Amino acid sequence: MTQCTRQTVAVLAALLLSAAAGCSGSGPSAPARLARSGAPAPAPTTAAGAPAAKGFTLVASGDVLPHTSVIRQGAADADGQRYDFGPMFSGVRPVVSAADLALCHMETVYGEDGGPYSGYPAFVSPPEIADALKDTGYDGCSTASNHTLDDGADGLRRTLDRFDKVGLGHAGSARTAAEAAAVTTYRAGSAKVAHLAYTYGTNGYPMPDGQPWAVNLMQQDKIVADARAARKAGADVVVVSVHWGTEWETEPDDTQLSLGRSLTASQSAGRPDIDLILGTHAHVPQAYEKVNGTWIIYGMGDQVAGQMFNPSGDEDPRGGYGSLGRFTFAPPAAAGRRWQVTKAEFVPQLMDRGAGRVVNLTDGLAARPDREDYRTARDEITEAVLGRGAAKDGLAAAR
Repeated sequence: MTQCTRQTVAVLAALLLSAAAGCSGSGPSAPARLARSGAPAPAPTTAAGAPAAKGFTLVASGDVLPHTSVIRQGAADADGQRYDFGPMFSGVRPVVSAADLALCHMETVYGEDGGPYSGYPAFVSPPEIADALKDTGYDGCSTASNHTLDDGADGLRRTLDRFDKVGLGHAGSARTAAEAAAVTTYRAGSAKVAHLAYTYGTNGYPMPDGQPWAVNLMQQDKIVADARAARKAGADVVVVSVHWGTEWETEPDDTQLSLGRSLTASQSAGRPDIDLILGTHAHVPQAYEKVNGTWIIYGMGDQVAGQMFNPSGDEDPRGGYGSLGRFTFAPPAAAGRRWQVTKAEFVPQLMDRGAGRVVNLTDGLAARPDREDYRTARDEITEAVLGRGAAKDGLAAAR
């Protein structure tokens, strides 16, 4: 079971964590805790009756970027009944729904029910996308990107309102100052997992009047301070999503490398402040790398996108390439130590634009060995993911 809370004070956090089963909140800064399905299982205990520590799996994926063709596909799959994006994600649903905690990246903002909607360059997407993400098995998403302010404060508000309605957590953008100061947390296994999110910028759109906190910007000092605050509030694992990098470059740029080194080197009382970094934005898959003992995914690529053109003006199939990262966390050997990643995996995936579906390429090639485009995508994704030597640290393709 995965549960999500947003907290503004430590007392509230303690009350939420002590609840035996479920809780409710009011207002945008305190959505209800989320259970994946069914009644919560009893907490495991030791022979002495104390709660036993339990590990968990975390799955993360790249940019959900609904171009106009993606919106049309959602309408077609709904058979005239507005929009249905569930079929689009069905190929990755088994991997996502099996995780204890699953995080996506919602790059765009939502419009009013019924539209109008738009694709590039200023995205306004159907809110039914959130319903599909929830149904696929995601627990929450990062929402800080260069497109977060494409429709101003109203678009941001509509997006987070829809997330709250369907029961998805969110990190990186906020409707109120209190919400911006809160920490998004999830219960996975016996761990309390904090999720923080930031973007390099907002495409020149200024913060809404009187709302300088609307979107988290990528500033090293702020990220470290927020991570330390999350840890102080009781987070066992701190996950940071960063919208960064150079578009269409499979190699991480100097900012990614230097910021990644600094963030993974940051410690408090001998314990790393950040346990995992998840990168988005580049439109192409980038490497995974273990830096200072902490895994970084520099870029997961696009999970959902329409036809993409690179800086040379050429249609580029890599805009539909991506990876799902899957990490298995084990409890620490002693109190106050970090939770350890005992298994690191990736799942190559492709946005098949012809079919309008996200394809798990491991399964896709098993079912369609004749698809040379699937084979090419898998091989190029794998080359990018392993491009900085992650295999030597144990990263492997998921089976």
